[in-house]
Amino acid sequence: MNSQELPPSVPAEVPPEAPRGLMARFRNYFLTGLVVAGPIAITFYLTWWFVTWVDGLVRPFVPIAYRPETYLPFGLPGSGLIIAVVALTLLGFLTANLIGRTLVDLGEKLLGRIPAVRAIYRGVKQVFETLFSGQGSSFRRVGLVEFPSPGMWSIVLISQAPSAEISNSLPSKDEHISVFLPCAPNPTTGFFFYVPKSKILEIEMSAEDAATLIMSCGVVQPGSSDPQRKIAALAATAQAARAANAANAAKLQPAKVE
Repeated sequence: MNSQELPPSVPAEVPPEAPRGLMARFRNYFLTGLVVAGPIAITFYLTWWFVTWVDGLVRPFVPIAYRPETYLPFGLPGSGLIIAVVALTLLGFLTANLIGRTLVDLGEKLLGRIPAVRAIYRGVKQVFETLFSGQGSSFRRVGLVEFPSPGMWSIVLISQAPSAEISNSLPSKDEHISVFLPCAPNPTTGFFFYVPKSKILEIEMSAEDAATLIMSCGVVQPGSSDPQRKIAALAATAQAARAANAANAAKLQPAKVE
């Protein structure tokens, strides 16, 4: 009896593990290097841009005889920044005495007589005094506002209460407060509006952590060792506030007469 010849067994194809493993390692090493070098490079770039920008502003006001490049074969980056810091410190020292305050008052009176410049100077001065005085609380408190639609909450920076003129013009008699809603990923742009104080949920978060959260579009959750727990707590707070607002709105609705 002739035995039927069996076809030779075909060896299973071995997947190219080595090339794929090499590419995976290359990708991981590249991403690791990018994570390490990216923030450092961006930080150095922004620092260099700021230093060169200040140098470009200050250098035209420095006489040629006092510029470092006059005596050196190359320019000295940061010299304008050092001169600006020294000049501002000296200006603050001179302004603290009687003669300096008198000169500042005369300058402000002169600017106050120019119609186009007066409004700009007063507005910019108030902003600088509020931000750098260290005494106010503007933009140092963070809150949540139900925006842009019910059930959606946005992070806002809490500012000051509106003036008497604006408060009297608002249709609602509730106490309002001004807030700034930064946009992601650029927190320097956003929306400014007045909102009832009862609609704001103030949270325990610094303005720096809020800016980090907005710039990273929620990827980086700062200020907590357990980000998920903190997010859950914020969501629970927002849900409770929404339920309370709905209950108050239901009480204010008139009963239907059958």
